[in-house]
Order: sequence, then structure tokens, then C-alpha cells
Amino acid sequence: MGAIQLLPIEGIGEIKAGDDLASLCVQAFSDFCDGDILVVSSKAVSKAEGNVVRESSLSPSPFAHQLAKLTGSSPQYCELVLRESAGILRMAKGVVICRTHHGFVMANAGVDASNTGGEGLLIPLPKDPDESARKIGERLFALTGKQVGIIISDTFGRAWRVGQMNLAIGVWGISPFRDYRGRPDDNGRVMHKTCIAVADELAAAAELASGKTDRVPAVVVRGYPSGGSGSAKELLMNPAMDLFP
Repeated sequence: MGAIQLLPIEGIGEIKAGDDLASLCVQAFSDFCDGDILVVSSKAVSKAEGNVVRESSLSPSPFAHQLAKLTGSSPQYCELVLRESAGILRMAKGVVICRTHHGFVMANAGVDASNTGGEGLLIPLPKDPDESARKIGERLFALTGKQVGIIISDTFGRAWRVGQMNLAIGVWGISPFRDYRGRPDDNGRVMHKTCIAVADELAAAAELASGKTDRVPAVVVRGYPSGGSGSAKELLMNPAMDLFP
């Protein structure tokens, strides 16, 4: 494997409902190549898909009011967190860890109140990130003729670690894993467990080039030997395998 490049796509501007994300990326970055991987923030996808909620439109339930007292967030924000959650796994010390309807385990069900594009707006995760990734990839091919893998990323906390990092919540046009199982290591010992979540690694790497406050919603990763197929759903652990239910 050679050098991997991270190429931020700058100049896209504020994304609005109905915007064609693939077209915006092509207008701002005309040098797509076969094998590139486009990493797009989930917030950009939700904005383009019109998945933005005005806080004042939400009527908090009694439980949302209880949650607001625990977390210090507004009852309206907590109401959206509850609506986006399939279940709440833990509530303690001002933190709410949820399992979303997609199956992601994350704080506040991924509902974002920062960089939303306007006062009083909240942005939940895309409804179907894998489908969103597919649409972006197919549209990008129609515009450029290039086979480009797509990753949609969002920010997660990490168990037993301080700080956050970006992970893949939508994948299209690449395998989310690099599977070493069944291969010998350098000493000839067959590996039985090693299966690297490369979609997560690429999402995390792309954040180094996009940042959180630089208004860069998409990054091209070039040089990783992409290919294969798969979805972000494959990255989700079966709850039955959870050692800390």
C-alpha cells in the first residue's frame, strides 16, 4: 500500500434542503479518480435531505422534561433524542446513551445542535445512511464516470476512552472491513480474529482534514486500495454478543 492522501473539499458553503451533494462536491473538486473514497459528514447529508427539525415544533413529553433536568438540555432537544432512540441504555451523570433506530449506540441518539445552519434548529442522523451513501455514489458516477466509494461519518464517544472520533454510519462501494482471518502473520501463525474496521478508520482519518469548525463537509481519501461492497450495518455488533448489556 502506498501513501494515502486526505483531500478536503472546500468552498461548498452552507447546505440546504434539496441540495445535490454529489454535484456540490464535483463543482468544488473536479479531480475525482477511480478508487477514491468520498467521506461526507452525516450533518451535510441530513441537511441536504431536509432532515432538520425546528426545536419550537417539538412538544416535550413528561419523560423529556425529566431527561432535561438530568442533562441540562432543553426539553425539546430531549424529546427529539427520545424520538430518534429505539432504547436508552444508560442515563447517568448528565449523559444519555441511546441505541438509535439504525442500531448505533451513541450519546443523545446522534441529535446535533451545533453548526445546524440556523438558530433553534436540530439535526438528527440521516434516516438510512447506507441508502444515502448509495445515492451519492451513483450520482457521482453519473456526473464524473468515476467509481468512488462513499462513507457517511458521524462523531461517537468511545468506551473506556476520553474524547470522540468519527466513525462510519453509511457505506457504499467499498468493503467496510479488511479481513485477515485465515491468513498467516509474518511468523506463519494463522490469524483467527483480526478483522479491521477500515470504514471507521477512514472516517476517523478524514476528520483530520475536515475538522469541526472549518466548514468542510466532505473529504476525498486517495490511495487506499478500495473496492468490494458492504454496508455500515455490518459494523454493528449483535446485541446478543454484548458483554456489558
